[in-house]
Amino acid sequence: MAQIGKLWVILNPTAGKGKAAKQYPKIERILRENGHDFEVFLTKGVGDALNMARDLPIGTDDITVAAGGDGTCNEVVNGLLSRHASTPPVFGILPIGRGNDFSSTPGIPQDVEKALQLLIAGNTRPLDAGLVKGGFFPDGRYFINGIGIGFDTKVGFEAAKLKIKSGISYAVGALITVIRYEPSPVLQIRYDDKEVTLPAVLVSVVNGRRMGGSFYMGPNALLDDGLLDICYVQHQKSRLDLLKIISHYTKGTQGECKGVTFDKGSHFHLKALEGGMAAHCDGETVCYEGTELEITCIPNALRLIGA
Repeated sequence: MAQIGKLWVILNPTAGKGKAAKQYPKIERILRENGHDFEVFLTKGVGDALNMARDLPIGTDDITVAAGGDGTCNEVVNGLLSRHASTPPVFGILPIGRGNDFSSTPGIPQDVEKALQLLIAGNTRPLDAGLVKGGFFPDGRYFINGIGIGFDTKVGFEAAKLKIKSGISYAVGALITVIRYEPSPVLQIRYDDKEVTLPAVLVSVVNGRRMGGSFYMGPNALLDDGLLDICYVQHQKSRLDLLKIISHYTKGTQGECKGVTFDKGSHFHLKALEGGMAAHCDGETVCYEGTELEITCIPNALRLIGA
């Protein structure tokens, strides 16, 4: 068992449509039974998890735990990385939210008790992060899972309106977006020493593999390779062609489709030459009609508690 310090658990009681709050007593009981030094803090609104992770007196080997969904993880990560610590902060996850997309990549158990046992074991692995600048975040917003641009983001907007399970709501949102079939922006994408200009219906720049509950935007992504994966889809001639490609995302096989490109890079610059970009960062809206985004990988930004 690795040597770990105090567990600072930041729990979002509204995650999972309120189901996360019901896990609070179990989390507290298991940690107390194992004799670990811990504190649980309940968030009350947007931004609380970020502020807590930034301001709590967290020690070098303490574990800051995001207990919630991807939004809670994103806030905690932004709070931790805004501390600008000399040693990468230790980050843990209790995936008790709605989608829990990021936690699927490192294989963190969805079962609360098993996830807690993983935290108690205290084994760490390097975790890269990304930083996006532009839109509502000119000074930057950190992410650990991914950036979605275009179709992906519009689907998220539609899914958020639906009161059904995450994976299903995203699928329904995708269908609605396909039916609307809005014009794709012409994007100039520069990364490392490469450049491409195309009408892009969907662009994903990811560190993790899955978004939207069941869609593998970066099926080959690695969390600690110092690179972000990009997958971009050129505008399709028909709704049926686009629907076929989207169906491949549920299996991560979209690379088999015409008009889909995979690659990796450490620094990306995206500019809308025609139209505007709708973009999200780990589910957080970055822009609705953005013109320019800069995305950078930050190697070994965190130490992730994992198997």
